[in-house]
Parts: sequence; C-alpha cells; structure tokens
Amino acid sequence: MALGMGLLVHRTTEDRSMGVGRAAALEELAAAEREFRGEEPAMRPQSPIRESPTRESPSLQPPSSEPPSREPAYLTGQELPEELLELLGSGDGPVTWYDTRRPAQGPFMWAAARVDGTPVAVRNSMLGDFFARQALDRHMRYAALATLAVVVPLTLLGAELVLRRLRRVAGTARAIRGGDLEARTGGRGHDEISEISAAVDHMADALRDRLRSEQRFTADVAHELRTPLTALVSAASVLPESEATDLVRDRVRVLRGLVDDLLEISRLDAGAERSETRPVPLGDLVEDCVRRAGVEGVRVTVVGRPVADTDPRRLDRILTNLLVNAQRHGRPPVEVTVEEEAGGAGKPAGADTAAGAGAGAGGGTGARIRVRDHGPGYPAELLAAGPQRFRTGAAERGHGHGLGLTIALGQARVIGARLTFGEAEPDGSRGRDASRSPEEVGGPQGAEGAEGGQCPGRARGAVATLELPPPPPPTAGP
Repeated sequence: MALGMGLLVHRTTEDRSMGVGRAAALEELAAAEREFRGEEPAMRPQSPIRESPTRESPSLQPPSSEPPSREPAYLTGQELPEELLELLGSGDGPVTWYDTRRPAQGPFMWAAARVDGTPVAVRNSMLGDFFARQALDRHMRYAALATLAVVVPLTLLGAELVLRRLRRVAGTARAIRGGDLEARTGGRGHDEISEISAAVDHMADALRDRLRSEQRFTADVAHELRTPLTALVSAASVLPESEATDLVRDRVRVLRGLVDDLLEISRLDAGAERSETRPVPLGDLVEDCVRRAGVEGVRVTVVGRPVADTDPRRLDRILTNLLVNAQRHGRPPVEVTVEEEAGGAGKPAGADTAAGAGAGAGGGTGARIRVRDHGPGYPAELLAAGPQRFRTGAAERGHGHGLGLTIALGQARVIGARLTFGEAEPDGSRGRDASRSPEEVGGPQGAEGAEGGQCPGRARGAVATLELPPPPPPTAGP
C-alpha cells in the first residue's frame, strides 16, 4: 500500500510539473513569435553562459566591462536540437519536448513552432522542479519506511493474537480426538473465532454426553442381564445330559462371557479399575498364561530375563485376549516373543497412540511382548482407528463381538503399558501399526484401501505388541 501510494503521488506530481512547464514554455513561445515578427521587442539580458552556435555545450565568455547587450529570447534554425526538429516535422506546431540529454545542467522544457516557415523555439530550465521532485520522492521514502516500521509490528502482533486463538481451537480438537472429552477452548467474545470456539465446545459437550450415555447403556444392560443369566445358568446345570443340553450350556457360557465382558468394559470406561503393580518375571508369567488359555500351537520365545513392574492379573487378562483372538481369527502357528527393551516402554517419536497408551520411565530396561499369528492380518479399520466394541471388521478373521481387543487395550492403559496393533511382513518383521492416525495410514480404509484387511502379496499375519515399563529403581537407604 505504501509503495502504491508513493507511486501515485510521484506520478501525479510529475504530471502536474510537466503541465506547468509546458504552459510556461508555450507562453514564452508566444512572446518569442511576436518578437520574431517584430511586433514587440522582447529581449533578455545576455548571460555569461550562452548557447554556442554549434548546438553543443554552452561556452563560457568572460564578462565585459561594457553595459550588457541584449540577445533574442528565442532560438531559430540550426540552433534547435535535432530531436526537437524531428518532433516539429513539417507542421507549424506548437510542440513541446522535455530535454534530459545533459544531466549535469539539468532538464529543459522546449517549446517550438514554425513562424513564417522558420522554426522558432524557446527553452526553460526545469532544474529547480527536478530537485523539488527528488526531495519529494526522498521524503515519501522516509515516510514509507517509518510507516512500515510501525505498521508491520502492529500487524504481526494482531495476526499472532488471531493465530494463537486458532491454535488453541486446533489443540482442543486434537485433545478431544485423543480421548480428552473434558478439553474446551474457553473462548469468549462475539467475533467469528469465538463462534468457532463455541461450536467446538458445544460439539465436545454433545460428544461427551453421547459417549457417557452409551457407556451407561452398556453398564445398565450388563447389570440387567446378570440376574436372568444367573438363573439361566442354574437352570442349564440341572438339565439332563443330552446333545441339546450341551448346546444350551455352550450358548449360556458364551452369553455369560459376553455379559462379563460388558461389565468389565463399563468399569474401564468409568475409570474404576486400579492396578496393583509389582516386579514380575515375564518369561514365567507368559508361559503360565499360555497354558491356562488352552491355545494350541503357540511357540513362546523368551530373550534374556525380562522383568516388568506390572499387575500380573491384568497382564494375564491382556495376553489371554490376544492369544484367543489370534487363535480364533488368525492361523497357526501363533508366536509369542518376550524380550527386554532398553530405555523403557516409551512412545516412538512421532507416534500418536490411537490404539495404545504410552508409559514407562525414561531410563532402565522395560520389556516387550509380541503376539503374532499367520492369518490374513488385522482389518484396515482396526489399524486406522484401533479396536471398536461390537465391530469385528474383516470377514476373513471370523466372527465375534469385538470386545476382546477393546478390553485388552483398556487393561493396558490401566497398568501403564502401551498396546499397538500392526501387520507382519513376509520375512517376520513388523510392518505398519495402528499407533498412527487415520490420516497417516491413508484414510478410513488404511493404506491398502481394500475392505477386510490387506492387499495380496503384502503383509502376512497380525502382530500385537505390548510394551511394559521397567521396574522402579531400588529406594536408597537413609
């Protein structure tokens, strides 16, 4: 804006100066025409600096002691510059010409016309006007710099205040996306950003109320089913032995497990679960868990002597769910690897725990438990957003209620561990995991874009990785 204003003022001033110079030159040209015709004498004193007859630079002549003579106030014939003669051409004129050929002497404004066929011209010096315009340009530059020195910091400050409010809104949205349903922008005011902040807060309130309503519904349904289910179990236990009785008892057992899972999820949602941690040798615990789970074809590999500070009962629950999920939805063999992890169970740089909770101290040696099957892999929806209750994903991995991995993830958060889900490459290494956000994976369908799991020829097998914190350092004595 300052540059545009300066150019506009410069151009306007220059046009006005040229107009004034042309008017003055034409006025003198009219007087010179009358003098040339002899209508009136219009002589001007001879200057010590006058034009040489060769139309080159003026020659210096020493002042005479005699009274100054007078010279004509115009130039004719060959005394005129060639450029002016070309501009006049064969017409009678008048014409004007701004002469900048001699910067040392300054610019001149010429006016010429033909009088009785003879070119007659006058010139006026524009040096004073030229200096005045240069001074104006210089002052405008100074004024523009001073204006910029004040306006730019104020503009940046105003923009920073607006951007800071927008960043707060974006941070609140990210916190809500990460599971913090109590995050709010706290915006006040009546401008557009305040309206956006209020909309985000209202959306968070509605989302929180809806999730809490669903959690209460789940808990209420589980509790209401508990009493009739207990009676159903008792009734099934007294039925006479038969194939139909075995089928009824099996369905009752499945229904009882579903209700127990719903009750556990409701406690996890309410934050009522508390862990009781202690140093646990993971090798022995994992082997005992595999035996109790009754999963066949499981290969357990223990590297080193990993020890973790955890709740053994909840860890057993997590591993049992992972093993049952691998047996039910994957293909054998199921491989369980237990190994030490230097630096604790930290969160990888740049990872967003969409399917796990980071934990662990910054030092010491944590542990990692990896459960891998050789089936079609986890569905893309699970890798993109983590396990969801009552959503099983791909048909290739069988049918279920989608509660086992949800419970495992919730129990991992309770014990301060981090559970992630991914795919194994054909060579056995771990591929893409679910700890990345849906945008990083490539949208709701994941990087493969195929419904139900994976692209042919790519990863083979689902991998669940549980990262546990190291045991606390021994307390120093007094």
